[in-house]
Amino acid sequence: MSITSDSSNSDAAEWLDVEPDEEQITFVSLFGAETFSNIEDLLAHGKIQHGFDLVATVNHLDLEFHDAIKLINFIRACTQEKQSLPLAISAQDFADDKYLKPVLENDALLFSLDEILVEKPRNEESASAEDKSSLEARNKKLEDDLAAVKEQFAGYRLAVEETLDKRWGDENDIGKSGNGKKKDSSDYYFESYAYNDIHETMLKDEIRTDAYRDFIYENKQLFQGKVVLDIGCGTGILSMFCAKAGAAQVIAVDKSDIIDKARENIFNNGLADTITCLRGAIEDVNLPVDQVDIIVSEWMGYCLLYEAMLPSVLYARDKYLRPNGLLVPSSATIWMAPVHDSEYVADTVSFWRDVYGFDMKAMQERIYDEARILTMPPAAVCGEPYPFRVLDLHTVKPEELVFTAEWESKITGDVDSLDGFLIWFDNFFANCRDDKLPKPQMTPENFVKQKPGYVAFTTGPFGKETHWKQGLLLQPPAQLKAAQPKLAGKIIFSALEENARALNIQMTWAEEGQSEQSRLWKLK
Repeated sequence: MSITSDSSNSDAAEWLDVEPDEEQITFVSLFGAETFSNIEDLLAHGKIQHGFDLVATVNHLDLEFHDAIKLINFIRACTQEKQSLPLAISAQDFADDKYLKPVLENDALLFSLDEILVEKPRNEESASAEDKSSLEARNKKLEDDLAAVKEQFAGYRLAVEETLDKRWGDENDIGKSGNGKKKDSSDYYFESYAYNDIHETMLKDEIRTDAYRDFIYENKQLFQGKVVLDIGCGTGILSMFCAKAGAAQVIAVDKSDIIDKARENIFNNGLADTITCLRGAIEDVNLPVDQVDIIVSEWMGYCLLYEAMLPSVLYARDKYLRPNGLLVPSSATIWMAPVHDSEYVADTVSFWRDVYGFDMKAMQERIYDEARILTMPPAAVCGEPYPFRVLDLHTVKPEELVFTAEWESKITGDVDSLDGFLIWFDNFFANCRDDKLPKPQMTPENFVKQKPGYVAFTTGPFGKETHWKQGLLLQPPAQLKAAQPKLAGKIIFSALEENARALNIQMTWAEEGQSEQSRLWKLK
């Protein structure tokens, strides 16, 4: 479907026109689809046609602002579900916090609550008995609550406007109608996790999800009666695993809008009494506890450290994890190996020199500058893999996530050149903090045999594919001087200056007795 410039400009103008006195506000009946141009007609309709006095009910139950919201949403929910209202509505009928969520989108009645809440029964005796200062304090609170709701609604309107601007290519106008600050890389990072697709991909990654499930369910004795913190909870799947394993309390934290879906998932599965959902970065939220027994988090990114979520986990570890508390997972190992894949090079590099008979070598510019995320066939690995970094999550410091490590390998394949290097990681789940850290060469297959309850997985080319795949550092073919020589060098992991959640990966290497070569790749 195409959108013409006329319709685009017209629609954009409608969104930009947010002056309250020019808006046509429509009030929808609490008991049907009838609409009214003002709140007085809506209230009168409720009294005459349905025998329900909203104002009298609010005053009789002495409802505060948020309770009045719950009442309205409770009535609308009953209407939607074609259920009759209780003969005598009590505050207990709508005590559930689920009624804070609007049943009707952009419900004008909710934004006009001030007109209902300030209208008190005309009982002079009752009014004179109430302390004047108490009334003033209550009115002030209602005014503050109303201002907060209006501000949230204005923010919602601005967000919709900016989304439409982006879709219509009108990015120069973004932010003109508000004072929103320029988004940084973290804002876009958290926004990317608000959509279903990325969570569906992760949940369908059985290697990833099964590892967490198996560790939690096979070590229920660790979770029973404990307080667990889930950082970056997403859909809430890990929190629900922990609750099912017997945790006394689970605190699920996520800054993305996915937290709203997590809250619904948790409620729909009957776990809302155990799991508390908090919106925000772990560095900003206030937990309802001083310490937790276990921190569980799926923080890993491409090449392990892409996305830079691990520093947030380490922050929570240092602030909230009790002494001898457990991190899940407990350690990770990053591997590299030289690769040779002539078929891949032909498909992605040489391809541009003959595209339907045309030379498009211009498309090869910077083709070696960025790391590529893909699954390489095992046959492409032409040298011995080397574990160049082991992270003990219980002790590693944030500043140690920027590092230089040495590596070495021996070419084992019958190749005369190198096309680059492959990066992947293994994750280990130990069920005791005092257990020894896996040695660098430890494989997941051997680790799980060491002790009941141990779990591990690899993202490497010799295991089942995961959504992390591997990171390919492609380079121009480098000729080898000897047959199956030894290689050695250094690898440097650091953050991009313009995006702290992205990675710079620099590799130096040399064939034994030959001059050193160096190249830098960006993963962004």
